[in-house]
Amino acid sequence: MGTQRFKVLGMVACLVPGLFAETLAPLNGTPAPQTHAELWAGFDPRAEPLDMEILKEWEEDGVVLRVVRFRVGIFKGEKAMLAGVYGFPKGGNNLPGLVQIHGGGQYADYRAPLANAKRGYATVSISWAGRINAPDHKVNPDVVKLFWENKTDHPNYRVTTDWGALDAYHAPTRSGLGSFGNTKPTEWTLDPVESPRNNQWFLCTLAARRALTFLEQQPEVDKTRMGVYGHSMGGKLTVLTAGADARVKAAAPSCGGISGRDGGAECDDAVSLKKINCPIMFLSPANDFHGRINDLQTAITEIQTDQWRATCAAHHNHQDTKDYEVASLLWFDEHLKGTFKWPETPATDLKLGGVPQFSVKPDPSKPVLEVDVFYTRQGQMDGEKDDRENTKARFWHHAKTEKKDGVWTAELPLSGADKPLWVYANVVYPLDDPVTGAGYYYGEYTTDRFNLSSRMEMGTPGELNAGGVKASLKPTLDIESFEGDWQKEWFTYRPEEWGRKTHKIYDPRWKAPEGAKLAFEVKADEANKMAVGIDSYAAEVALKGGGTWQQVVLSSSDFKDAGGESMAGYQAIRELRLGAKDSLKKTVDGQTKRATYGAAWKGKVPEFRNLRWIDP
Repeated sequence: MGTQRFKVLGMVACLVPGLFAETLAPLNGTPAPQTHAELWAGFDPRAEPLDMEILKEWEEDGVVLRVVRFRVGIFKGEKAMLAGVYGFPKGGNNLPGLVQIHGGGQYADYRAPLANAKRGYATVSISWAGRINAPDHKVNPDVVKLFWENKTDHPNYRVTTDWGALDAYHAPTRSGLGSFGNTKPTEWTLDPVESPRNNQWFLCTLAARRALTFLEQQPEVDKTRMGVYGHSMGGKLTVLTAGADARVKAAAPSCGGISGRDGGAECDDAVSLKKINCPIMFLSPANDFHGRINDLQTAITEIQTDQWRATCAAHHNHQDTKDYEVASLLWFDEHLKGTFKWPETPATDLKLGGVPQFSVKPDPSKPVLEVDVFYTRQGQMDGEKDDRENTKARFWHHAKTEKKDGVWTAELPLSGADKPLWVYANVVYPLDDPVTGAGYYYGEYTTDRFNLSSRMEMGTPGELNAGGVKASLKPTLDIESFEGDWQKEWFTYRPEEWGRKTHKIYDPRWKAPEGAKLAFEVKADEANKMAVGIDSYAAEVALKGGGTWQQVVLSSSDFKDAGGESMAGYQAIRELRLGAKDSLKKTVDGQTKRATYGAAWKGKVPEFRNLRWIDP
C-alpha cells in the first residue's frame, strides 16, 4: 500500500467529513498541551482498529516470523502505518510479549524476535524510522526513499512504515529538516502552532503504545505480561513508553532514557521516569555519552518503584558485551515469566581517610564469581554542562579487593583531594544454564554469567579534604605491565579477538612528557603486522616472530590518520589501542578517506610487557 493512496484517502476524507476520525483531536484554537497528563489526555491506544497487514511470513528454527504493518492512527486526514518484524515460537500460546525499539540509525531486525522466541517470548521489533532487516525484505535509507517516492516498479522497492501527513522518520527525515524533537509548526507537523504533539519523540512513543495494542491482540500473547526494551534512542523511547502506558509490566532501556533532561513534557526523561512504576533494568555503560552513569543515580531516585537494577560496564561507550547485554532477558525472565530471580543490588560504603576505602556486600543468594571496584576522578559534577568527550574517555581505575566475612573491600589511592571521586562496584554471578540472545546491535551472544552493578557513590573535594585524604598516587611513565588483572583497565567489544583498548593515557597520572616516545615489548611466534592506535591515528608495526621479545619505540609522527597526516604530538590524547588491525576514516573536502593499518593475525596471541613513555 503506497503513500499516494493515503494522500488520496486524505483528500477524500476532506470531502467526506467523518470518514476518518482524527486520532488526536485538533486544537481548534485551544492551547497546546503543556503537561504529561494533558499530552496523553483523551488518547486510547486500543480505540482504533489495527488494519494489520502481513507483508511477508516465514519459519526459521521453529519460529514463525512476519513482516507486518498496523495502524498508528489518523493524522490530518491521512493514515499512518507502522511496520515491524513479529516473531513467536510456533505453536506457542499464553506467551509474554515484548516490544523492541531500535536506536538511531538502526533497523527493526528479525534477529531480535527470532532469538527471543527461542526463549519463549513473542516480540515485535518496530520500525519507527522506516528501516527493516529481514530476509528478502531489507529496507535501508535508500529503499525508504523509494517508498516515499512510490517507485513500486523498482526491484528494491519494499513497503515500510508510512507516517502519512507527518514526519517521524529518522536518518533521513522525510521533510529534510533533520531535527528530531521539533515542536514548532511545519508542513509535516500535527499542530499549526508550537506544540509538544509536533515532537517526533511523542509520535514514536504513541507508535510504541500502538505496538503494545498489536501485541495484546495476537492470539498467542498473554496481554497481562508485556514488556518493552530498546537501545540508544530506543532506550529513551522505552522510558517514554513505560512512563505513559500501564500495560508495560517490565522495562529495560539501554544507553538512553536517563540523560535527556532539557525537553518538554513529551520528551524529558525526568518527566517519564517519575511516572514509571513497573520493574525497570538500566543498562548503562560507564562511559556512555547518551545515557550517562551520573544521571543514572538521579533516575533511580525518580522512578516510582523499588524494583530496579543496573548493569554498568566500565570503559564502555554505547556498546556492551554479553555479560551485560543479557541483563534485559534475565529481567524479563523474572518479571514476565517468573523463571529467574535477580540478586539484590550490592550494598556499598565509602569511607574517606588518608586512602579512601570502598566496601561492597553482594547478595549471597547466588555464588559470587567476581567483585570489581572501579573509580574515576574525571566525572561530571551535578548541574554542570556535560563534557561529551570527557564522558566517553574518562578512565576508570580498577581497585583490588580483599574479602572478609562476605564483604569485599578495596583501597582507592588518589593523587590528591582537589577533584571529586566517583566509585562503584560490579558483581559477577554465574548462570545455571547458558543464555543466548540478540545484543544491542542484534549480534547473537551466549553467556554463562551476568553482571550486577551497585549505586555509584561520590566524594566532593570538600568531603575528601575533610576526610583527610592524602596524595598517594604519583605520576608515572609506566603505563602498563600486562600482569595480574591488567585487562580490567582495558576493554574490547570483541572479546574473541586479542586486541584491547584503554583510556589510561587520558588520565593525568600517565600524561606523556613533551617530546616523549611510546615504547613496549612484544613477543609473537610468527611474523606479523600489528597496529597501535591513538584516537584517530594509527601506526603499523612489523613483528619478526620467532617467539623472542621485540622492542617497539614510536614517535608521535609514526602515527598517521586516514589521510596520511602525522599526529602532531602526544598531548590531549584519549584512547590507546593494541590490535591486529586498526581501521580509520576521515572526511576531507566532503570525501571519506579510509585506511587500515596492520593485517589479519597469524599464530598464537602475542604477549606484551613494559608499555611506557620514554622521556627525552
